[in-house]
This record gives sequence, structure tokens and C-alpha cells, in this order.
Amino acid sequence: MSATKNPAMGQPPRQGAVIQDWRPEDPHFWGSTGKAIATRNLWISIPALFLAFAVWMVWSTVIVRLNAIGFTFSTDQLFWLAALPGLSGATLRIFYSFMVPIFGGRRWTALSTASLLAPAIWMGFAVQDPNTPYSIFVIIALLCGFGGGNFASSMSNISFFYPKAQQGTALGLNAGLGNLGVSAMQFLVPLVIGLGLFGAVGGQPQELADGSQLWLQNAGFVWVPLIAAVTVAAWFGMNDLASAKASFAEQAVIFTRKHNWLMCWLYLATFGSFIGFAAAFPLLIKHSFPAVNALQFAFLGPLVGALVRPLGGWIADKLGGARVTLWNFVLMIAAVFGVISFLPTQADSGNFYGFLAMFMLLFVTTGIGNGSTFRMIPVIFRTLHERLSAGQGAAEKEQAIKAAGKESAAVLGFSSAIGAFGAFFIPKSFGSSIALTGGPEVALYVFVGYYVSCILLTWWWYSRKGAETPC
Repeated sequence: MSATKNPAMGQPPRQGAVIQDWRPEDPHFWGSTGKAIATRNLWISIPALFLAFAVWMVWSTVIVRLNAIGFTFSTDQLFWLAALPGLSGATLRIFYSFMVPIFGGRRWTALSTASLLAPAIWMGFAVQDPNTPYSIFVIIALLCGFGGGNFASSMSNISFFYPKAQQGTALGLNAGLGNLGVSAMQFLVPLVIGLGLFGAVGGQPQELADGSQLWLQNAGFVWVPLIAAVTVAAWFGMNDLASAKASFAEQAVIFTRKHNWLMCWLYLATFGSFIGFAAAFPLLIKHSFPAVNALQFAFLGPLVGALVRPLGGWIADKLGGARVTLWNFVLMIAAVFGVISFLPTQADSGNFYGFLAMFMLLFVTTGIGNGSTFRMIPVIFRTLHERLSAGQGAAEKEQAIKAAGKESAAVLGFSSAIGAFGAFFIPKSFGSSIALTGGPEVALYVFVGYYVSCILLTWWWYSRKGAETPC
């Protein structure tokens, strides 16, 4: 489509829904046109991703109150409900990773955001009936995975809009502020379930043993109007980039790239830890420190992890993604040992505030690692294609840059899919560890071993002097 200018107003060229000409690496184009469009798409993408994370992780707070309103689920069953959205969300991310180049970022963002209405509404009705079978909750939990899937397509989409030098910051903002949906949900849900927020339309309250009332259905219903509003904003306010178009076959080349699989391993350790700990944290507090009101503190971990994610991207832009990632894993290991040291044992009752402080440090490191690993991916694939096109003409080099952008976008999405499996494995690991040994320590020691492997991988391939692909 052609662009038109409004010189009287000094505004950038007006683009249609589908933008044919997109050159973010061209300084003149970026300054006159690209930056304003990219910013608008980013600031619509962020609330869409925010709501996706809120719906994806909503079971982490709902499960804490289910038995109080008449259900009789075991601790292991409750951990399963916390883990299942992670399993389905991670699996959906594998497919969502490739959707933006096929359908377009605007259309896919609007459709994927609208899909969140299904689990939010169904949950609101299901929790009102204490006779609702466990199998129904399992299905709703799996449908909440729609929210988890959205991250892959969202990050892929935003990566196309920004020049290489600003991708770390832009992706950090999209992911970090989007990740805040977990913390906001864990803060907001305990408030709204104590109010008859929607009156008679929202259903009757549940009576608790102490005579107080709870509207647990609000945990689902509160997101419905927001989802509808952001869906409309995405459809009418975002853009599709013609230059980002690619078939699945074109994108599937990433499965032959060694660095795709290496970055998946690293991102599973950073984002997988963030989202897995966020899903398990409320129930882990309740199990380890039963006298503590878990919902008063659960939101703090995802909050700090999300807030520092843009910082991780920014620091990696300045110092290099590999260096930041490597030392961040060292801190993650130290934080896990700190958590273990404050857990209750047979000899003492533990120290909740020490446990909380160490978990906050752990969440901070997961956030920084999320930003730094995603900064590494575009650099790695740009370097790879620059090497492949070395000695060729200008046209071939320009094509190589475009191929690098498409591949790095696909890897951003696919690695986020693999990383999201942490939302399943970590809650399930805690549940299994508690069931088998009575405590979460075994699971935490397994995580330490995994982080050690990530230090070695980062050092060998990306950080050491003479590394194959320094970044």
C-alpha cells in the first residue's frame, strides 16, 4: 500500500493495516516512519500479552481456595491443576511460533487474544458448583494454555518491527510488562473474589466455614471485559508486515540449526524457571509455611521477575547477552541454595522471610536471564547469516539479513515454546518431591544441576575467548 504524508501536522506517513515497505535498519525510514508504527504495535501487544499471562497462570491462585469452598482435591491434584496450563501452553507455543509470518501479526494477535474468553468464562461458571468433577477443571486448566501460547507469537511479531540494536530493549519491554500479568493476577484475584463485583450477573457467593463469603468465579470473570477491549484494539490498531510473510517450510529451517536447540536449553532454564516458580509459588508457601497467608506474598515473585526482564535485555544490549547470561546462572544457583537453607526441617520450622528473600532473588535472576537470552538470539542468527553471505554481492547480503530476521523470529517463538514447559515441569517436580520425600528439596537440587549445565553451555558456545558464536 502507498503511504501518505501529513506535512502540516508533521506526522509520520500513514500506513494501512498491511505495511508493504518496512526497513527498520534504514536510519531515515526508522526515524521518519518506522519508530512511531513499531511503538504503537508494541504498546498494543503489551496489554494483550499481559492478559494472556494472567489467564494462563490464574489457576495458581484459584487452587489455593478451591477446597475452602467445598471441593475435596488432594495436594497432588491441586499441583496438577497448576501444572496443566503450562503443559498445554508450551505445546501450543510450538505452533504459535510460526503463525505470525503465515497469518500476520495484527490478525493473529486479535484472534489469539479473543481465545482467552473461553477458559475465563468457563472457569467462572465451573467453580460455582461444588459438584463440578475434577475432569472439568482439568479441561479448563488445559484451555488456559491459550494464554501461554500467545507469548511465542507476540515475541515473534515484535521482533520484526525493531532494528537489531533495539530488539533487546523492545523484546524485554514486551515480555517483561507482559509477564506482569502473572503478578497482577496474583495480586488482583484475592481482592476481587472477596467482592460481589458483577452483582446478580456474576452468580451467588460461596459460604466459607468461618461464615464469610467468597466469589471465586470472579477469578475468571474479571478478565472478560478487558480481553474484549484489547481484542478490538489489536484488530484496529496493529499492523501486518508484508516483509514478515513466510511459509512454515521457510521457517522450518530452524530445526536444522544447532543454535536453535542450544538456546531452547538456556531459555528453558530462565523463562521456564520464572513461569514454573510463579505457578508453584503460592502452593509451595502454603505447604512449607502453613501459618502464612500465601496469597499475600505470592504476587511478589512474578512482579520482580517481570519488572527486571527489560533490565536484563538492556544490560545485555550494553555488555553482551552471553556474559550476562552466564553470570546470571551463577546467581540462580546461589539463590536456590539460599531457598533450601531457609526451608523447614525436622530440626526447626524454617524461616519464612529468609525463604521469601531468597525466592525474590531467584525471581530477579530469572527475569534478567529471560531478557539476556532473548537478546542473544537475534545476534546469533545475524552473525550466522553474515558468515554465510560473506564475499557475496549487496543483494545477497540484503537477502541474508531478511533471512536472519525470519529465522531469529521463529527461534524466539520456538524457544519460548520449549521454555514454557517449565510451567509444567516445575510445579509437577515440587508435587512429586513432596509426595515422595515430604519436602521440595530434591526438586531444587535437580534445578541446580540443570543450571550448572547451562553455565557450561553458555561458556563453551558463546562466552569464552574463541567461542564459535560470541554474542
